[in-house]
Amino acid sequence: MVKVITGELRIGLSEGLVEAGIAEAFGVPIAQVKRLHLVTGDIGETAVRCKSGRLEAASIQLFQPVRFMLASPVETSAEAYERMGAGTVWTEEKYDGVRCQLHLLDGRVQLYSRDLKGTTEAFPELVESARHIHHNVLFDGEVLAHRDGRVLRFFALQRRLGRKQVAEELRREVPVALVIFDLLWLDGETLLDEPLEARRRRLEGLGLESPFLLARVDEARSPQDLERLFGETRARGNEGLMLKDPMSSYTPGRRGLAWLKLKQPLATLDVVVTAVEWGHGKRKGVLSDYTFAVNDPASGRLVNIGKAYTGLTDAEIATMTKRFLELTLEDVGHARLVKPEVVLEVAFDSIQHSGRHLSGYALRFPRIVRIRDDKPVAEIDTLDRVAELYDRYFGETSQVLLSELAR
Repeated sequence: MVKVITGELRIGLSEGLVEAGIAEAFGVPIAQVKRLHLVTGDIGETAVRCKSGRLEAASIQLFQPVRFMLASPVETSAEAYERMGAGTVWTEEKYDGVRCQLHLLDGRVQLYSRDLKGTTEAFPELVESARHIHHNVLFDGEVLAHRDGRVLRFFALQRRLGRKQVAEELRREVPVALVIFDLLWLDGETLLDEPLEARRRRLEGLGLESPFLLARVDEARSPQDLERLFGETRARGNEGLMLKDPMSSYTPGRRGLAWLKLKQPLATLDVVVTAVEWGHGKRKGVLSDYTFAVNDPASGRLVNIGKAYTGLTDAEIATMTKRFLELTLEDVGHARLVKPEVVLEVAFDSIQHSGRHLSGYALRFPRIVRIRDDKPVAEIDTLDRVAELYDRYFGETSQVLLSELAR
């Protein structure tokens, strides 16, 4: 019950079930409960309003964060274009930052993260600059780290996250910008139901200046256009494309077909499992979290580079649990060190420097593509290959010019 109230629904309890419970408890149609929850962004506030009969949900209340509109993933340009229903599709860069809402009303500014938690203290320069905007607004955008006009990698931005105070030195080392891609509320008017192209026109009319930038928008009229634009954004160092229907409304909290995200792994790596951990929740009792390594030719050792816990089916995990129990070298309670015999192919979104692993690198969002029983450990990828990929896609020379984000 405490987790429901505080929004920490990580115990296998669906928000949809809570909404259904509220609807039944207070005799309110489930569709109305869902709409109210989308706008309030707070299941507790939704319940209280349903109990008291305050069901109006058409207008946004500033400083009560709205749930973010989400995008459905697609893997190919052809699939993406077909899902969007053909015609003209808008594309935006998929940035390597953190999602952010900015609320501004009469000089008061608050920032909210993807989980609707306050993050104002982490980005004081955005707060200071927002007070010079001559309108009251609610923006949806992405915070990026940048220095000398270039976007820095997420690894740099992480130094700013979760802080209650940001020292002047850190502000100088890792300054930030907010790339804005939507306008949800303007001078007392809620814009959720307006078409995206109309919201964009209003956004462009605000005359925003740095550190506020508008997301770069391109148009695609065929799968071939999408493939070309995807290649261009990847060449600029971004991880993918956002695809949007220019006539779509803003639907908080929903994954529909109005917004899609096209992402393809830069590359995959063949790695070997060196340690495994017991899972949690529905994976309690099975070994489901795999730490993996590549070969370091210079030292002749295996060096860890990441941990993956997605990509396998429940049946595969059960089979691998038995296998890892047999390969155990040392049992340390929650984890086991295992003989390095199981080779995996893993995909990932990016590579960053890391002091956590002996390799000096870490893969971001790794997931298992397949188990490579056909490949011996002697043929797994090397640390040199990891360094090559990092330098090509994520090193200093691959940083994106901030001026290229907007057009």
